[in-house]
Amino acid sequence: MGYTSTPYDDVGHTLLYDCSQLILPVINEMFGEHYDGTERIVFQPNELYVQRQNGRQRKRITDSSFCVIKGDVVKKYHYEIQSTKDNTMLLRMFEYDAQIALSDGKIADNVLEVAFPHSALLYLRHYEDTPDTMLVRIKTPGTMAEYEIPVLKVQKYSVDEIFDKKLYYLIPFYIFTHESRFKVYEKDESQLQLLLAEYRHICDRLNDMMESGEMDAYTKQSILDMGKKVVRSLAHDSKSVREGVEKIMGGKILDYPAKRILNKGKAEGRAEGRDMTSIELIKNLMLAMHLDVDAAMNALKIPEDKRAQYRAVLMAK
Repeated sequence: MGYTSTPYDDVGHTLLYDCSQLILPVINEMFGEHYDGTERIVFQPNELYVQRQNGRQRKRITDSSFCVIKGDVVKKYHYEIQSTKDNTMLLRMFEYDAQIALSDGKIADNVLEVAFPHSALLYLRHYEDTPDTMLVRIKTPGTMAEYEIPVLKVQKYSVDEIFDKKLYYLIPFYIFTHESRFKVYEKDESQLQLLLAEYRHICDRLNDMMESGEMDAYTKQSILDMGKKVVRSLAHDSKSVREGVEKIMGGKILDYPAKRILNKGKAEGRAEGRDMTSIELIKNLMLAMHLDVDAAMNALKIPEDKRAQYRAVLMAK
């Protein structure tokens, strides 16, 4: 049995990889950390092979597995995005965590040492019986170990809380907060306008952050594009909601434009029989997305030790 991702998994995964710093405030919220955005994020393989009782293996794809490096401290994290009730989720979390731990296991002096990641669940929908934490308890001969899995309930966060806590990663999923009222919005124009006013407020705040330099244009556009993907899926039967929110978030863009620009540039380079240089990619992204040098380098994840050199070349042109 394989694993089939949902549009929501895809959105979370895409945003995590393309705007990775957005996940740090979410980690702070779930685990009580104090990351400030200067940390380095290193991604782990997201394909795991879980051994079944019949001896066969099945492939599982995790939503996210990564390390956060702050100075000499390295911490492993893993989270899954859940949109429906699933009684097997806790079992699957343990399967994922055990495989992640084994992937970095070390054997020395006849001792196998494994380190489980800090794991969490992001619930896009929650119910009265949805807990705030889940627990994995492992009984071994002569001892016992257990660890908590915090549950972040996306629908509990207001727009103001999202911005106050810098939980911008949650913005594409904010529409879940209104899901139960879709039928009301379809019938009552005044109620629909209240929803759309919230989304105008979200977009205004993102624009203000971009203009002040607190967020680059690439990240803002990525959040909006991913938000539109979620709205299209969740509100596919609610035309007024879907079209109204999409219009506010930037129209009917059907793919991920910033990434498309980068991929197109790379493809054109390969067609010419060469790989495009980092300078060319930075320049193309600056022109296409109206970004400054630093924002374009952030989008391309240019290494810090190369940035001064590239900045000097680009600013001289």
